[in-house]
Amino acid sequence: MSPWLMLTLAMSTAVAVVVIILALRHRHPDREVDHDETPDVIEYMTMMIGVVYAIMLGLAIAGVWETRGEAQASVQREAFALHEISERLAEYPAQARAEIRADVAAYVDYAVHEEWPRMQDGEGLDERGDALLDKVRAGIVAYVPETDAENRAAYALGDQIAAAEEARNERALNAEPAMPGLVWAGLLGGGLVAIGMVFALQIRRSARELILAGLHSGMLAFLLFLVWEFDEPYVRDSAGMLEPFTTLFPNAAG
Repeated sequence: MSPWLMLTLAMSTAVAVVVIILALRHRHPDREVDHDETPDVIEYMTMMIGVVYAIMLGLAIAGVWETRGEAQASVQREAFALHEISERLAEYPAQARAEIRADVAAYVDYAVHEEWPRMQDGEGLDERGDALLDKVRAGIVAYVPETDAENRAAYALGDQIAAAEEARNERALNAEPAMPGLVWAGLLGGGLVAIGMVFALQIRRSARELILAGLHSGMLAFLLFLVWEFDEPYVRDSAGMLEPFTTLFPNAAG
């Protein structure tokens, strides 16, 4: 199911549930309740719940956004390092250059077509990818430079393969969801309480009040969707995360 369709359904459902409950509630009003006045304690509690939940939701969004940024940065560093290895090999003899570039291409192809679908399914990186990257390192280390230009290239290649391995390790760490289950329970429970307090405010069935109640519940659904969307960037935004690889290695995009 498309993420945008899921967002639309979530917001529409939240708005519809609140509006329907309010409409049904005022078909049979409680005669003992004074609908012209809301007790001060309820207004105070609603304000405090709203403030606390807003802080909690803001911290959650900031946390998953930071995690998404770190995941994106690690993929970019890995792709750029591998691309730089391919470019720096221009100083090497044709045979060594072709062999190492073939190893780089094999690793990138495996990462894009085999490893990424596994990450979309919630699985981590595997030993096959580690072995292919180790083969790239072995090819770089095995060649003995014979000229000053090759020596300079060898130092740069050593730095780049180390950067690629570090970025791969970071990608493995960022593959897990950023939000623990306990935090999700707090966010969902707090959202239900925040929406539930709407009914404690003795809202009438006027168009203005129904619109405000619907906007309130729809906004909460949208913000919770943002947290869910950014929580697992390799799962939710796989195509966007892959862009550095497919851009720098067009042959792997097919």
